[in-house]
Amino acid sequence: MKKSNAVALLPIFVFLVLYLGFGIVFEYVMKIPMGFYNIPIIAAFLVAILVACIQNRSVSFDKKLEIMAGGLADKNIITMILIFLTAGVFVGVAGRSSAESVAYFMLDIIPAKFAVAVLFVVSCFVSTAMGTSVGTITLIVPIAVAVSEASGFSVQLCIASVMGGAMFGDNLSFISDTTIAACNGQGCAMKDKFKENIWIAFPAALVTLIIILILSFRTDIAGSVTHDYNLIQIIPYVLVLIGGIAGFNVFLVLLTGIVSGTVIVLATGNVGVYELIGNIGSGVSGMFETSLVAILVSAMCALIREYGGFEALLSGIRRTFKGKRGGQLGVGLLVGAMDIATANNTVAIVMANPIAKEMSENYGISNRKTASLLDTFSCVFQGIIPYGAQMLVAISAANELGYAISAFQIIPVLFYPLMLLISSLIWIFVIQIGRASCRERV
Repeated sequence: MKKSNAVALLPIFVFLVLYLGFGIVFEYVMKIPMGFYNIPIIAAFLVAILVACIQNRSVSFDKKLEIMAGGLADKNIITMILIFLTAGVFVGVAGRSSAESVAYFMLDIIPAKFAVAVLFVVSCFVSTAMGTSVGTITLIVPIAVAVSEASGFSVQLCIASVMGGAMFGDNLSFISDTTIAACNGQGCAMKDKFKENIWIAFPAALVTLIIILILSFRTDIAGSVTHDYNLIQIIPYVLVLIGGIAGFNVFLVLLTGIVSGTVIVLATGNVGVYELIGNIGSGVSGMFETSLVAILVSAMCALIREYGGFEALLSGIRRTFKGKRGGQLGVGLLVGAMDIATANNTVAIVMANPIAKEMSENYGISNRKTASLLDTFSCVFQGIIPYGAQMLVAISAANELGYAISAFQIIPVLFYPLMLLISSLIWIFVIQIGRASCRERV
């Protein structure tokens, strides 16, 4: 066991000060649009790694490079990066027009009274299939605004329903950055994490849907939303979703989606070969920063672990959280704190992974449960923070369509993240106790 050394955690503190501090200044002091996301996260991590390299003069620089290289040699890191890039190829090939097809199809066949409920369900499906909450919000929020204009539902409720559904899929999707990061960081199969996660996420989604329906019946509506759609475009996403749930190898699942998507887009004439290649390049490029963050965090955490920083953090957690259930809550709050600081749930999970791994071993928490907790709690916080990409993109899309709304108008009707938090706490402190009691009686 390494000696506890709280000073070794300084690089994490430096990163958080740089990223969160400048983000707040840019976004809320200098009023720069999307200012929080103008902070170069890679540069912030490089400064943090420099601080880690300066620490502990008793270890030579060459030895520190060896330690960082050892952190990068982890099979899970390599697997994570390869999955990130392959998922980028899939998104580039399949495109995002299918999301609109699903949305408009469902809005076409379902009465206007249930339009907001449809928005939530569609967003759940689209984000689960696409693996991106921001992409889902970008696509569906304009539809949500159209629903508000045509029906009488408030634009805040329509947008919040889309955001809730987007976070549902971000939490469960097999090609989501967060799922990939959590599963590979904890060394568990995606299907196992999904089976653990669904019992938390689905009840939260069901309660959210009921709340939306209650509000819908209390709202006077009029009009309808119509638009052209092409259902053949959803086939690649459906295949990926089915393959993932069935437990097939993630690379095989993504390859199936890539091949089917290529055949469909070329056969339907939506894009030409040249444009398709360009889309693939764009999809892969979109994963570069996430992949590089995973590399830099792994290198930094290797040094922090070597210096005794993780042991210090774990000692503090053990003093604060007692027992297995307390450990689970500690994992959730750990990734939640990281997400509040970084405003990026994938980065939060990647940063929390090595600490959570040691916590799972100390508290006797299964790797599938730890992965589920990391993904779930990161989505809870990411779905609510007013400076998160999801909220900023939603507000920006609404503003472009003539609706000047703020995050604080949307947050009160963001039902799903709150329900997900409540569901998580019930799962940790009630359901598992009940299961344990049943086993004892047997």
